[in-house]
Amino acid sequence: MQIKLYELRKEAGLTQAQMAEKLNISETTYRSKELGQTDFKLSEMFKIANFFQKNIGDIFSETTSRNVNKRA
Repeated sequence: MQIKLYELRKEAGLTQAQMAEKLNISETTYRSKELGQTDFKLSEMFKIANFFQKNIGDIFSETTSRNVNKRA
């Protein structure tokens, strides 16, 4: 799961549907990506980072994903 992305989205008061719309993808596709079931495209990562005014590495971290998977 993309924990940091989830937290940023919630802090901004956005739904998964609204994020999907910003990326021009379906809500189902966005949900799958936020849950870590599917990878975000680099272009989507740039759009998200730009929207939240963060660096890609601050949002998408392989270490964070691994730590979450180890806890599951």
